[in-house]
Amino acid sequence: MIKIGLNDDISGMLEQLATRLTDMTPVMQDLGELLTESTKQRFKDGVSPDGATWAPKSQTTIEAYEARKDKVDLRPLFGPSGRLSSEIHYVAGAHSVELGSSLIYSAVQQLGADKGAFGSMANDSPIPWGNIPARPFLGLSDDDQIAITETIQSWLLGGTDSAH
Repeated sequence: MIKIGLNDDISGMLEQLATRLTDMTPVMQDLGELLTESTKQRFKDGVSPDGATWAPKSQTTIEAYEARKDKVDLRPLFGPSGRLSSEIHYVAGAHSVELGSSLIYSAVQQLGADKGAFGSMANDSPIPWGNIPARPFLGLSDDDQIAITETIQSWLLGGTDSAH
């Protein structure tokens, strides 16, 4: 699990809004929608939240897809199923929003892993078979911070939870 804190300005605005609303869940849902779309856009752009371009897909991975007769997409983090880029979801609560993927390999794609980091198979081949570079897709970009601020400001201008 990766936990991301908000800057003091955003935290202060959320605290101010919480004094006006009886339930912050709709606000958190708006933020979840915003961040889900932003994260999915990162896949299309091939960049991390800080704007760094993801490492390209390795030739070994491409060859493995070809050997299995899988669809080959040269974009990083787009595998044969396309699930990682399409299965980003959020859960909103009264005081928080959690964003991520339930796919078992998502953490490795986010954080990277060294060859053999997870042991080896019965034939002694390492898991993973090679180094996997980190390609962060979760996190807050500068644009996300601005959009979060604008969303909260919109709620503050609305005045009450019945306005939304």
